[in-house]
Amino acid sequence: MRISRIILPVLSLLMLSAIPSFGQDGYSNPILPGFHPDPSICAVGEDFYLVNSTFQYYPGVPVYHSRDLVSWEQIGSCLVRTSQSDLSGALSWGGIYAPTIRYHDGTFYMIVTNCSHGGNFIVTAKDPAGPWSEPVYVNTPGIDPSLYFEGDRCYYTGSANDAIVFCEIDVRTGELLSELKPIWKGTGGRYPEGPHIYFKDGWYYLLIAEGGTEFGHKITVARSRSIDGPYEGNPANPILTHFCQAGQTSPIQGLGHGDFVQGPDGSWWMVCLGFRTQGGNHHLMGRETFLAPVQWKEGEWPVVNEGKILSEHMTCPTLPSKGEVKGTARHLSFVTGDRLGIDWLYLRNPDLGRYTYSPYGLSLMPSIWTLSETTESPTFAGYRQSDIFFTSSATVSLEEGAAAGDESGISLYMDAPSHYDFFVTRKDDGSYSVGVRYRLGELTHEEFFPVEGGSAKLEIEASDYSYAFYYTPLKAEKVNGMLVSKEGDRVKAGSINTCYISSETASGFTGVIIGLYAVSPKDSGKPAHVMEFTYTPKGK
Repeated sequence: MRISRIILPVLSLLMLSAIPSFGQDGYSNPILPGFHPDPSICAVGEDFYLVNSTFQYYPGVPVYHSRDLVSWEQIGSCLVRTSQSDLSGALSWGGIYAPTIRYHDGTFYMIVTNCSHGGNFIVTAKDPAGPWSEPVYVNTPGIDPSLYFEGDRCYYTGSANDAIVFCEIDVRTGELLSELKPIWKGTGGRYPEGPHIYFKDGWYYLLIAEGGTEFGHKITVARSRSIDGPYEGNPANPILTHFCQAGQTSPIQGLGHGDFVQGPDGSWWMVCLGFRTQGGNHHLMGRETFLAPVQWKEGEWPVVNEGKILSEHMTCPTLPSKGEVKGTARHLSFVTGDRLGIDWLYLRNPDLGRYTYSPYGLSLMPSIWTLSETTESPTFAGYRQSDIFFTSSATVSLEEGAAAGDESGISLYMDAPSHYDFFVTRKDDGSYSVGVRYRLGELTHEEFFPVEGGSAKLEIEASDYSYAFYYTPLKAEKVNGMLVSKEGDRVKAGSINTCYISSETASGFTGVIIGLYAVSPKDSGKPAHVMEFTYTPKGK
């Protein structure tokens, strides 16, 4: 009997992750930690809805709900079918870019770009939790599309040819109703993008991002009396950036790509992306979602956070709490019914039949595709790294009859050329080992540690500069005539600097995903079992 059949499985998961605190004394940034780039937000009554880019990950474009702008819950995703988003061949700079969510006349609209297949398109829903419609394509060049509704008319803005472009469209068909024309080129920063239009006090305001989505990112604004321009830039631009003396030592960098929203009390707010640095000006968690108060007096330019930089601990009052907060922990689903929870991500368009729930925990049917695959979807399901300091563990077991080369474990996955893998594998001679693999672009380094069986507890300890890997062999022993699982000694398998899979080194637009995976080069058809998975933030 394989050891996977005698270890008592843990059938649910408590993930501990920092959640924002809020109240009259302020709140914590980021409001959505980990890989949550390009936020867009809309308000419907007292409810707020927010979406993010997902690039090569499925499901596409998560939808979050809040009633106080600080406490958020994922309620669904916009793109849950291949017919909505073909992600084949998408890497961390392809796939689904920069969504915008808007509400008009009883319908939610989400417009986005599939940079790998199809271009700009719109999906709609009556309920933001879904289901969302099939795509309606808009024949416009470029990326970062946005919609602005005025009466029964809808206007499109986007980024193309180093300018913000504009036209009227039929939102039902995607047909262009006027000529696409440039309306603003920004203040001279590179890559003017992420446009949104707002109308306030007789002015049309055009909010954009400039400077590229790295350290030099910034948010600028222009306005016009006419929706199609000409637009005049704010003399105080940029209205938000940390690429300045005041922000140069902040752990928050790369602020940009924002969207305004007004609260039911009349207050104005901005959500934007940014990243937290670690290990010497590197970032690994991708671009995250931050919140800032906005002062916007009648007829005047908007001012973000009174002109000051953002911090991890904002001291301004927020909207009244509408969410339930319990200490500093939140439950996130591991397995819901017969599938992983909605907050888990897959690479490209997955075969969901490879992920099942059994009395042994999560069963992963391995594929022949490794994590270095660039076109297909390997067996991989992951959770966003959302803390610099954390521990994560998985109890992994290979099925009896696993073939030589079969492996299953945890990956710290940035992209196909850049990931750290920690796994149990069967060797050519039939023995088992725990392995650790560092994939660093064109370089790969592996180390193996023999174990008696095909089961082990794998643990990762993360800090600002390093990931450390520990394993505990598991074996069956008889106690009073019954088979029980016994743990061996905990062994350190290695450690490596975090910087090699940072965005600054590996490139791409995503962040580290802590993924559970299974590979079978010979297609053995034998599943691997994950009987327990944990993720726990740690203090510095």
